[in-house]
Amino acid sequence: MRFMMIVKSSESKGFPPKELMDAIGAISEEAVKDGTMISSGGLLPTAQGARVLLRDGKVTTVDGPFAEAKEVIGGFAIFELNSLKEAVDRAERFMELHRKYWPGWEGGTEIRPMFGPGDLPGHCQE
Repeated sequence: MRFMMIVKSSESKGFPPKELMDAIGAISEEAVKDGTMISSGGLLPTAQGARVLLRDGKVTTVDGPFAEAKEVIGGFAIFELNSLKEAVDRAERFMELHRKYWPGWEGGTEIRPMFGPGDLPGHCQE
């Protein structure tokens, strides 16, 4: 089953320390080699992005930063794993790297099982 891991935190901490990025690089390389990591990436600050919204039947665009956001998505990874427990174990390992290499950082990893078109009733796989 595929799982998306979404890392959320405050933007006020700045960019991650090099030691953390090196440690993340090492576990990412390991996951790519064992065939479990499909994709991953970090996101630049919201000030460099935009939101496209649909509200009250109107589509609008709002440039970042997004002042109302207490936590933002800072990165993601997609894994092919056997169970939610396996995904939780990997997320805990990832959070331990943050604890070790970025003292004072606070945030979390949300784990979400994924589905594709062939997984929904009435949809055919293409």
